[in-house]
Amino acid sequence: MTKAIYTSPQDVENAFYEALERADLEAMMAVWAEDEEIVCIHPGGPRFTGYAEIREAWRRVFAAGTRLHVSLSPPSVVMTPFTAVHSLVEQIGLAGDDSERAPVVATNVYVRGPLGWRMVVHHASPAPPISLDAPKTLH
Repeated sequence: MTKAIYTSPQDVENAFYEALERADLEAMMAVWAEDEEIVCIHPGGPRFTGYAEIREAWRRVFAAGTRLHVSLSPPSVVMTPFTAVHSLVEQIGLAGDDSERAPVVATNVYVRGPLGWRMVVHHASPAPPISLDAPKTLH
């Protein structure tokens, strides 16, 4: 089976979230670079590294049988000719359930190689509650 050639980081990102919603392991792994340095961190979960470990982590997620629906904020993008970093908010809920969705902050990193763009990092974490009384400066 020939892997798709993604011509932009956004194409990879679209395919990633479509595979997530369909619980399609083969489509999910088609977006990843086949390197041992790739990293995936699910919300509240451990750090998975390498193609085989990440594949097994997604297999377990999809084997649970839960179908998800993900709404995305527009990403904040940093891009060079060979690397792209997308930071966005995922609103994750169950497919067919319109109740409030859990916000997750995510960072997706893509690299461009001979076969197009591929994901090398997906790091998702539960979003902290937003406080209107938060300080205006970080330091």
